[in-house]
Amino acid sequence: MGTLPAWQNRRMATAKGLFIPDFIYGTAWKEERTATLVELALRMGFRGIDTANQRRHYFEAGVGEALVAAYKTGVVTRGNLFLQTKFTYRQGQDHRLPYDPAASLSDQVGQSMSSSLEHLGADYIDSFVLHGPSGSQWSEADSEVWQAMKKERDAGHTRLIGVSNVSLQHLEQMETLGAEPPAFVQNRCYAQLGWDREVRLFCQERKIVYQGFSLLTANVEVLRHPMVGELARGANATPGQVVFAFARAVGMLPLTGTSDAEHMRQDLESAGLELSNDAVEAIQALAVS
Repeated sequence: MGTLPAWQNRRMATAKGLFIPDFIYGTAWKEERTATLVELALRMGFRGIDTANQRRHYFEAGVGEALVAAYKTGVVTRGNLFLQTKFTYRQGQDHRLPYDPAASLSDQVGQSMSSSLEHLGADYIDSFVLHGPSGSQWSEADSEVWQAMKKERDAGHTRLIGVSNVSLQHLEQMETLGAEPPAFVQNRCYAQLGWDREVRLFCQERKIVYQGFSLLTANVEVLRHPMVGELARGANATPGQVVFAFARAVGMLPLTGTSDAEHMRQDLESAGLELSNDAVEAIQALAVS
């Protein structure tokens, strides 16, 4: 396996002392192209893959197909790959369930994990994420699922656990209840809503890694903003690279789901782009402009 450029070898430490890549490739909505695109992403240099055992929006088995091909050709080894998948409640699924809907929530978590390990051809997952709480409040159901996810971790099936699509209220309720804090919070991040500032601050204070997704697709107005365009031209970069550099500067671990090889290359190369404090502050200020 060839040596990767330095910017592809960068790592960021989690609060647990483990390491993850500083960019994650997201696999939602790719259907029959999943295997091809994940293998391409690995060949381009991605070492973090995000999926979910939710056939409605993901094809987790397709990710597994790509991993088999990448291992076989020496593109990557399991040891230098970060794999993240999710448990999704029944209301977030279609008819293709990864568990018995009549089983308890705890059993559903275990069944979903077993299915994910089989799909991915893995002995363990690096990160197991609750795809979203059951409602607008952190509920007894969420607490049961969280406990079951902890058991999966304690059994060695995952190294870390996290939550996604959560509000500040959810996180505060978890804390009030004395729940173990997540290692990761993964949210869609909108500039118009302050780049999820309150949740990010909560995470920063507790050394939780914040994963931001839809950074480009949810912020088209930012990509088109004259100031961002000027920053991009000055750095010989693209507006998308500026947004990813901004995300890192404010403490986010970015995800991208591009299906274009050139965009994959550009996205990865954004790890080498550093913005001035003034530029970071200016992009943050777009939230209130």
